[in-house]
Amino acid sequence: MATLSQVSLSDARRLVVKIGSALLVDRDSGALRSEWLHSLAADVAHIRARGCQVILVSSGSIALGRGVLGLPAGGLALEQSQAAAAVGQIQLARAYEEALAPYGLVTGQVLVTLEDSTDRRRYLNSRATMETLLSLGVTPIVNENDTVATDEIRYGDNDRLAAQVAVTAGADQLVLLSDVDGFYSANPNIDASARRYDLIDTITPEIEAMAGDGVSGLSKGGMITKLMAARVATEAGCAMAITLGTPLNPLRALEDGAPATWFSAQTDPQAARKRWIAAMKPKGEIRIDSGAETALAAGKSLLPAGIHAVAGRFGRGDPVAILSADGNRIGLGLTRYTSDEARAIKGRRSADIEAILGYKGRAALIHRDDMVL
Repeated sequence: MATLSQVSLSDARRLVVKIGSALLVDRDSGALRSEWLHSLAADVAHIRARGCQVILVSSGSIALGRGVLGLPAGGLALEQSQAAAAVGQIQLARAYEEALAPYGLVTGQVLVTLEDSTDRRRYLNSRATMETLLSLGVTPIVNENDTVATDEIRYGDNDRLAAQVAVTAGADQLVLLSDVDGFYSANPNIDASARRYDLIDTITPEIEAMAGDGVSGLSKGGMITKLMAARVATEAGCAMAITLGTPLNPLRALEDGAPATWFSAQTDPQAARKRWIAAMKPKGEIRIDSGAETALAAGKSLLPAGIHAVAGRFGRGDPVAILSADGNRIGLGLTRYTSDEARAIKGRRSADIEAILGYKGRAALIHRDDMVL
């Protein structure tokens, strides 16, 4: 059982922060809240300085775009929302770039839809891109791609989007900056006996029931989606906090002990990912030589040079069984190449991939992070 002292923003190694439109954009004027954003940038720089990688999941593109385009208040037609997003995404990216640049931080915009996490190939591509950006010291700014997303391919809320980004990136902490300072047993605006939970180890049916009655002054759906995000994140090994985002320097405030509700991670991110892979049914087989088997046992990725034979039909991102030289199954992994491509490059050096396939592919056929032995 976790204790509150064991959950601290100071311990984060890879942090995802969700920022809603109301924090970034003034509701009345439609203008960017520049002072607040610059205070957040200072927080990010402070966290980055101690070696923690940070990913920001940000709303705001439609709110900013509708102000630029002079669109009326209230609901917008789908095509108006998408037009506003197209204009607002440029405004949003520029705002983050200008806020973080004084601290020497480079930003990168990542636009995603629900399909990017439900389709295994897109998921692996998203994960690889995120890993590369972080390894290069970039602070990714992630937003739902509202210019192309329709209802059937939308997350619909940035709480769940942030949780999925945390899972994809293998983050160990997720912070939802909100208009409330945590999860309450009842609506504190109408129930004087309502209490805030400092720590929730397990999301029980009783906790879920509390979210169904307008908890903490949010809409019913607002807190429910936060609980859904918490379930996704914590089951993947990522602790999650709900805290008040409206004050300046909200992350520094959380680090200094501001009121919040922390949800305990149920495992660690790598172990959760390994369990997810292990539960998959393989769509093919790859037999490797003894040298590759030794390399895998030492924690290395599977390179084409170590592959002896390929069986079955599979696509990129599909699970395949890894067999030893004598045919015993020793593992399972997500392949970065199709079965036809794997056959073409088996036994060859990674440097030869471009000449064989006609494009520069990834060096590993199965990366060690996508493998269970």
